Amino acid sequence: MSETDTINSDINKKNLTLALAESCTGGIISSIITGIPGASEFFLGAAVTYSNKSKTDLLKVDPAILEKYGAVSVQTAEAMVKGAKDLFGSDITVAVTGIAGPTGGSPEKPVGLVFIAIDFDNETKIIRNIFEGSRNDVRSEAARIAVGMILDIMER
Repeated sequence: MSETDTINSDINKKNLTLALAESCTGGIISSIITGIPGASEFFLGAAVTYSNKSKTDLLKVDPAILEKYGAVSVQTAEAMVKGAKDLFGSDITVAVTGIAGPTGGSPEKPVGLVFIAIDFDNETKIIRNIFEGSRNDVRSEAARIAVGMILDIMER
């Protein structure tokens, strides 16, 4: 059984729903999830909020968070996951924000820095990653880790 089949089987058995907020991954995770036969049974939707404006307009991320901490931060990842949870009413919610490169990094926030937040059962977990490689490598690896986090929730 593939990882995605496991998501479908486990999420349906537990009668849970899933929603996403994607920034640097630009819909890759949504594409993986919608590639699962039967995803319409549990996948409520996703917001691809690449710009700060879409983060504030769609996910209700406080502009002060973006101004103080930046779009790529623990605080923004947390606000995105909460915003997506409120928007979709999902049981499991994942948000991803990062710097895919090849430009846009700084010493404090290098290219490849990605924050992935997952909210389930009123608990939010946020992980900080620094991925190596090309823009596509960073985006693909962030999506792979996010799917893995969903699978970890299913194993509980």
